[in-house]
Amino acid sequence: MALCYVNWDQLSLDLASLKSINKQHDEVLICELNSLATHVKHHMKKLVFLFSSMRHFANELEKKGIKVIYVTLDDPNNTHNITDEISRHQKEHTEIVLTEASEYHIQKQFKALAKSHPVTILEDDRFLANHQDFADWANGKKQLRMEFFYREMRKRYQILMDGDKPEGGKWNYDSENRKPPKQGLKVPLPTQTKPDSITLGVIDLVKNNFKHFGDIEPFFYAVTRKDALKVLHEFIEQRLVLFGDYQDAMVEGEAWMFHSHISFYLNNGLLLPLECILAAQNAYDENRVPLSATEGFIRQVLGWREFIRGIYWLKMPSYAEGNFLNAKHPLPEFFWDGQTEMNCIKQVVNETKAHAYAHHIQRLMVIGNFSLIAGLDPKAVNEWFWIVYCDAYQWVELPNVSGMALFADGGVLGSKPYCSSGAYINKMSNYCKGCRYNVKVKLGDDACPFNYLYWDFLIRNHDKLHGNQRLSFMYNMLNKMSIAQKTAITQSSKSFLKSINPTQ
Repeated sequence: MALCYVNWDQLSLDLASLKSINKQHDEVLICELNSLATHVKHHMKKLVFLFSSMRHFANELEKKGIKVIYVTLDDPNNTHNITDEISRHQKEHTEIVLTEASEYHIQKQFKALAKSHPVTILEDDRFLANHQDFADWANGKKQLRMEFFYREMRKRYQILMDGDKPEGGKWNYDSENRKPPKQGLKVPLPTQTKPDSITLGVIDLVKNNFKHFGDIEPFFYAVTRKDALKVLHEFIEQRLVLFGDYQDAMVEGEAWMFHSHISFYLNNGLLLPLECILAAQNAYDENRVPLSATEGFIRQVLGWREFIRGIYWLKMPSYAEGNFLNAKHPLPEFFWDGQTEMNCIKQVVNETKAHAYAHHIQRLMVIGNFSLIAGLDPKAVNEWFWIVYCDAYQWVELPNVSGMALFADGGVLGSKPYCSSGAYINKMSNYCKGCRYNVKVKLGDDACPFNYLYWDFLIRNHDKLHGNQRLSFMYNMLNKMSIAQKTAITQSSKSFLKSINPTQ
């Protein structure tokens, strides 16, 4: 008799520990735990999404004849600890069967439990590259770059391949996927699911037990596999055709754009990566979507998502301590309340508060870029990202934030810091039109803070970054500036950073 514990991001019938379950003897344990909800203080809407998904998944298991022990948040006997709950319910079970955790701190608990209990920990084969696959690929390489890993994954799974060559003759169509938003661009609404009685009950539960960041309502996210598949289907049918063109575009008041919004469901188990990849490839094969859009989407799932996970497990736990640029500034209060005159940040923070969602360019080139050039503490920025996004678990947010956005890993993940002035945001959005600051002004009270912070970032980090070949053009420009110009940049930056953190 086995007890199978299912964590809140393992809600899949294809989970390794559920595939061989014996309906006559085995039981599944699912627990709503304060220790998970408050490890970081997750967004209120994220908690509703996860707890409701767990309850619906438990119902689905029971309909299939699988015995489920479900521990609710308000159960008076709930210890709110993963290993204590597993121990409490082991009873006459002869074995505890787990699927490896996605996050280091939970896997550490699983391994500790295995020292005192009969535990079997299975590989999570929902992912398309296991830990050994990635370690073997990384072995001996001076640089770990997603593009080359992605090509190997394309070959391995025969995705968008023409024999041994990439479909269309190129591996990557990213250069065709960077169009700024057009005037009057019509953006379809995201797929919406009406909350049922279970979800409504969870909304009340979360309201009564937590006072975390974020709005709960309106709540329209899928919480079942059936409805998650509907989200995937509507993305393929309605938005994938323009996803490639506008995946980097940002429009005021348009949080969702042409993105898939399936990361919620991929990361908690309701969708599987390969089925999403094949759905996109099938649409391309049937001439319903262009190659550039299809490849761009598949690269995110087959390339980037798997690469990020590989980096996380290859480099943890030391990866979480990285601070290559010695950034120390605390988070400004406007990361929580959106009260800033920088319209781009105001838009993204307010949309994040409302939806527990922002698309990848908003995360990288607005919030991430500001955090980088303002020198915000990587641990604080990482915690913020982990808290506020519905799809955020440490395995996915940490490499994206510390590696991609903040260069805190010193180049393990990316070849250069993703820093820019206000010009990039102005090109890819309409945010600057409604901003108090002038994106064309470089210095002074009316200047866009991104403009002088960008150059100040290069000045502050000269010793560590001037040798980076991808920054050589910008450092050549910096070297041509007069001492007076550099001093003015530094003074403007210090004044601004003081204004957002008076105690610093």
